[in-house]
Amino acid sequence: MTTKLAITDDHVLVLNGIEAMLTDTPEIKVVGTYDTAEKTLKQIKTDKPDILLLDINLPDMDGMELCKILHRKHPELKILALTNFEEISFVKRMLHHGARGYLLKNTQKEEMIDALKTVLKGEQYLQKKIEKKLLNRALGKQGKSTFIPKLTRREQEILEAIAEELTTQEISEKLFISVKTVETHRMNLMSKLGARNSVGIVKKAINYGLLN
Repeated sequence: MTTKLAITDDHVLVLNGIEAMLTDTPEIKVVGTYDTAEKTLKQIKTDKPDILLLDINLPDMDGMELCKILHRKHPELKILALTNFEEISFVKRMLHHGARGYLLKNTQKEEMIDALKTVLKGEQYLQKKIEKKLLNRALGKQGKSTFIPKLTRREQEILEAIAEELTTQEISEKLFISVKTVETHRMNLMSKLGARNSVGIVKKAINYGLLN
């Protein structure tokens, strides 16, 4: 039986690379590749994949939000995160929003195939590195931490712009960087501060003393 696979990633090299990597694996057929959330939502209804490899950082929508929408609209779809982000907060949110597993983009072919087979059976798959991080977090002390996140100069600039209630487009124009770069820094801020959205970023930053 052939497993139908779709991939959402905004990097053409990644899309082509995964498709080429699985060419000689007859039991897996790539039925769709999408570089935006919009294309994913539109095409997935006609392509009808069994599994979707989903990146978190997309140009038009947060991949975590897309995962939530897809899980609601297509509960039978097995979603497997495939991303460069290994922060535990991202892992937990993806799983909470319906993802069946979490892989980093440095995964080898054998592990990817193993992950696809595992989630297809309805089981959860976590890459060993991610599994270890979750375990370490679970075993760690739950007391109040005195750790203050260290932000890069650019992250601090993005943080201050968010606090000024500037939109992503306005931040992009103010700092002369792309919208995609702004979103990447925003996601890094969410991860470092343990926030879920822009409001949370500002609240946590104030608590940490990162904003006046």
